Amino acid sequence: MNLYLAGEHPVKNGRLASGGGQLILESFFYCRKNDVVPKLLPLLGGFLLDSGAFTFMTGNGGKCDWDKYTEEYAEWINQYKIDLFFELDIDSLVGLQEVERLRKKLERLTGKRPIPVWHKSRGKDYFLGTAKDYPYVAIGGIVTQEIPRQTYEAAFPWFIDKAHEAGAKIHGLGYTSIDKLKQYHFDSVDSTAWLYGNRGGYLYVFNPEKGNFDKIDAPNNHRLKSQESALFNFTEWCKFQQYAQKNL
Repeated sequence: MNLYLAGEHPVKNGRLASGGGQLILESFFYCRKNDVVPKLLPLLGGFLLDSGAFTFMTGNGGKCDWDKYTEEYAEWINQYKIDLFFELDIDSLVGLQEVERLRKKLERLTGKRPIPVWHKSRGKDYFLGTAKDYPYVAIGGIVTQEIPRQTYEAAFPWFIDKAHEAGAKIHGLGYTSIDKLKQYHFDSVDSTAWLYGNRGGYLYVFNPEKGNFDKIDAPNNHRLKSQESALFNFTEWCKFQQYAQKNL
């Protein structure tokens, strides 16, 4: 399983904290104005480009001319030769018909097929259709809790099996329940969970024997140094990333 690390990645001397070869997800909404990301691309082991739809759906993206945004998105994809990128799954903002129109426009401008992102409003039949028509599909709405987590997880085997039966890979957007990843055989997932330790004041230490993390709290009356702890936690999560590729 490919685990893509998302979020604001720690960069030191023009390189990611743990060297090269990482699997990274970035949001176009942020990296379009970030000149560091293009410099990192040749050093990565894999790159997933998110459309930035989540930012808009949470109300943080402001007003948008979707055609212009799609054109800018396609231009960035073409300029940096991005192969794996998500559609603009902004169903809740503009409706599925408009999402489909923008998806076709994106395909036309890039000559490539994006990864469609299934949401519960689309229904299961729609998922079956996209799994037949596209080589890579994704399940969205996990982070925004469109469906209660237990309900989603109970349905994961069906979605994963149907995608694989159709010959498609499947991505779980924002799903990183470490223990459950051993149970649900996604082809890939992404996570910002490596940031939680920095926010919560603890360090992650990857345990290769158990395939999970031990946590070390900051000593009483002490605070972790933000940059140093972020670098440390990112490096430990890169170890889990390598473990996941070989074992999950």
